Amino acid sequence: MATTVHGFDWPDRFVVGTVGNPGERTFYLQARAGEEMMSIALEKEQAAALAERLEEVLDSLMAEDGNPFSIPALTPDGLVDNDPLDQPVVEHFRTGVMSLGWDPTTAQVVIEAFPLPVVDDEAIDADESEPAEVFVVRIPVGAARAFAKRTREVVGAGRPICSLCKVPMDPDHVCTLPDEFQ
Repeated sequence: MATTVHGFDWPDRFVVGTVGNPGERTFYLQARAGEEMMSIALEKEQAAALAERLEEVLDSLMAEDGNPFSIPALTPDGLVDNDPLDQPVVEHFRTGVMSLGWDPTTAQVVIEAFPLPVVDDEAIDADESEPAEVFVVRIPVGAARAFAKRTREVVGAGRPICSLCKVPMDPDHVCTLPDEFQ
């Protein structure tokens, strides 16, 4: 069976956002092109790793002699997107493996997300290792810089970290001091 590709090439919008309160948030990658929209769930750590790796790729490309791809050092003003996720947020799938690539022929960053495999009691057939679907987004370098910036901000907007026990604090936080403080 061929893999179904949910492709967004230069989408109108591509963001990471959340639904829920800090400590109970669900993270989503969301792309919109015209009337077509797709939201896929991912873990907070996946979002953070994607933003970090994306920044590394952009910085590496920018450092090439003469910055041949015109990689911006900072997020271009016109690309800042602080709006909430588009509604309704309907989870298409939960992300398993993600990949990040660079297409020098179009100067686009390519982000792929594959569904988390559903494992049942039956053995998985090795011939069925091809995923049923993939979410693919291709964005220019300025949009990639803006995406990474927003993603870092969304990830960092969760619960504050306790300065003593280094655990995220809920409203009813009870600090358990590390051994060196007891």
